Amino acid sequence: MAHCKRSTFRPCIDLHDGQVKQIVGGTLSDDDPNALKTNFVASQSAGDFARLYKDNNLHGGHVIKLGPRNDDAAKEALAAWPGGLQIGGGITAANAQEWLDVGASKIIVTSYLFPAAKFSRERLEAISKAVGKDNLVIDVSCRRRGDKWLVAMNKWQDITDMEVCKESLDLLSEYCRQFLIHAADVEGLCQGIDEELLGEWVTIPTTYAGGAKHVSDLALVNSLSNGKVDLTYGSALDIFGGKLVKFQELVDMTRKDEIQ
Repeated sequence: MAHCKRSTFRPCIDLHDGQVKQIVGGTLSDDDPNALKTNFVASQSAGDFARLYKDNNLHGGHVIKLGPRNDDAAKEALAAWPGGLQIGGGITAANAQEWLDVGASKIIVTSYLFPAAKFSRERLEAISKAVGKDNLVIDVSCRRRGDKWLVAMNKWQDITDMEVCKESLDLLSEYCRQFLIHAADVEGLCQGIDEELLGEWVTIPTTYAGGAKHVSDLALVNSLSNGKVDLTYGSALDIFGGKLVKFQELVDMTRKDEIQ
């Protein structure tokens, strides 16, 4: 019998000012730093979290650098689990290979593809060629505007000219191996996932992040996406100070799915 793909848990390490944090995604602002709402600041290092994920065999996780002063922490995480984590934040065609060289399994890109907030196919082709399609993840971070989702860049502050829809995802998927979808409007709020965003558009492996608040959200995402989309938990998770979801429970579910 063929094994049916099921949605699984993908871990994360979000870095801000060199520390592992969980923040409300829509509050990042270069113009008004005081607007930032932080749910959690870890006492453990990025390397500690990477080792935790390695010890529990949780592949496909991502490290996201939210702004400057995060490179050292990111490199510490990658060194703790070479080949086990993807890296995003400030990635360009010029520096992408450097991050693969220090241990990233794949590189994640958004803002580089949108100079002046306008999509550049030329840049997409350049970075895909530079690292290879199999090593590229495109972060389709998005925010709702009316009845549409538009790609958001620069720590989710700037809205681009690309609508998230079947046509745009089909185009992007020609050049990358995976998508990472951050629903920035619900990121860090623990108010539930944006179900409408999990349609049947994606045709390549995809991880969704934003709003997960219960273990059952994993089954919900599995149902909505027919197992095509995996799920990241953030502020709801006990290892990030949350009270709604236990890390060990997600680990146990992942192991059970691997056995079946």
